[in-house]
Amino acid sequence: MSISISFPNSSLSLSLSPSSSLPHALFPPPPSSMSLLRRLTPGNLRFNLRQRSGRFATAAAAAVRQDTAAWTQAPLAQVEPAAESLFHISIDVSDAPDLAASHTRAGQYLQLRVPDVEKPTFLAIASPPLLASAEGVFEFLVKSVEGSIAELLCGLKKGDVVQLSQVMGKGFDVDQIAPPQDYPTVFIFATGSGISPIRSLIESGFGASKRSDVRLYYGARNLKRMAYQDRFDEWESSGVKVVPVLSQPENDWTGESGYVQAAFTKAKKAFDPRSSGAILCGQKQMAEEVTSILVADGVSSEKILKNF
Repeated sequence: MSISISFPNSSLSLSLSPSSSLPHALFPPPPSSMSLLRRLTPGNLRFNLRQRSGRFATAAAAAVRQDTAAWTQAPLAQVEPAAESLFHISIDVSDAPDLAASHTRAGQYLQLRVPDVEKPTFLAIASPPLLASAEGVFEFLVKSVEGSIAELLCGLKKGDVVQLSQVMGKGFDVDQIAPPQDYPTVFIFATGSGISPIRSLIESGFGASKRSDVRLYYGARNLKRMAYQDRFDEWESSGVKVVPVLSQPENDWTGESGYVQAAFTKAKKAFDPRSSGAILCGQKQMAEEVTSILVADGVSSEKILKNF
């Protein structure tokens, strides 16, 4: 049996048969011809209907190859709560060494797709790069938002299969604040799930122990929503002073309250902006306000690192 597909207002038609050679599919093929028809729509194949039919067919085939070759199938190794509305997700990439090796710098991210949903979600990698090559695992901190793909992901179980893109992004360019002796002061700011790539940064090592003043201002609504509290002692021992900041703390909270930018301004002491840097990840408003504060203090914008 063959399937013919014609597109309105175009002379193009595609014909598929059981012998057609389609690119490797990472999920099982669609169970029916109707599913296939839905996948082979002009939108999915990024067709330009104004091109001549010869070039049109070539572009269509290339689009199919790119769409399927970009994804790697991998099973979930762990799904467990990390804090209120936050989940620790671990994915086994031991059978995909090239994918594991593509994570080279803290702050990088990738796209993830869950079964039966074509639209991907972007996730920053929480684990340090060496963990993927040593143990074949990517770890993520995922915020479950109602109605989102992230909520579907957090509802999966160990062994369920997802699809991952290649690792993307430049990550945190820590070479901009190296060597450590030339940049002894580094301020780190994170809010909510933005702590995810910051964990990767701290645990991958950026010379914190060789710097005299490294502080992490980590903001969350309350302690129930603050992930990685079990890692704070380890981070402190590596040379990072952790300053939790709660915007809606419980009555018995004695630490910093409000927003991280305000906590930083309140605690700020004299420092040499020429030998200082900063690393930011989290809410846009926080990143913009912190950047303005630091630039006003004389810190070069090139020394304020972001992962996008």
